[in-house]
This record gives sequence, C-alpha cells and structure tokens, in this order.
Amino acid sequence: QVQLVESGGGLVQAGGSLRLSCAASGSIFNINAMGWYRQAPGKQRELVAHFTREGRTNYADSVKGRFTISRDNAKNTVALQMNSLKPEDTAVYYCNTFPMGLHWGKGTLVTVSS
Repeated sequence: QVQLVESGGGLVQAGGSLRLSCAASGSIFNINAMGWYRQAPGKQRELVAHFTREGRTNYADSVKGRFTISRDNAKNTVALQMNSLKPEDTAVYYCNTFPMGLHWGKGTLVTVSS
C-alpha cells in the first residue's frame, strides 16, 4: 500500500490559519502528481487542490485565494497552507495522488469554529 501520513489539523477560529503536511513514500512521490482532498460530515469526499503532471496548481473554487498547495521534493512532503478559514472548511483532510489512488491515510481533522 501507499504510505500517506497527514498531520497539522486542529481546532481554529474562523479567520485563522493552519498548515497541513503530508508525508508520502518516496517511490510514489517522485512518480505521481499529488493533491489534497477533504470530506465533511455527511458529504462526499472532494478534491481541494492538486498539482498537475506538468507541475501547475489547481484549486477548487471554494478555496481559491485562501489555500496554497506546495511540495518539498527533498522531504517527500506536500503541504496545504490554509488561510482565512471558514466554518464550511471543517472536514477531515487527506492527501493522495492525483488522479486519486485507492489507498488512503487516516487523514487529519480540521475544525473551524464560528
């Protein structure tokens, strides 16, 4: 299975910031494009941000201008900087390949209070 470990979630007030990190196995990280996904309670898992195979970034309309995806090739990590957080951002956040693979990590919970 793919090794994917998310961290950095927590409780934050609306308007605050969090930085999520994902550690991936080197063999996967070096071959595949990566992305961040989230799943709110009772809702479908959705794609939040991702890198294309060409190295460009794409964002869901709901997070454009607020979230930034980045990667550190030396550390095999992918980060998601989340600013101006809103209560509707509350969800479990996951990293995975893009297009998504079948194996998921445990995710990290982000809770934004209003």
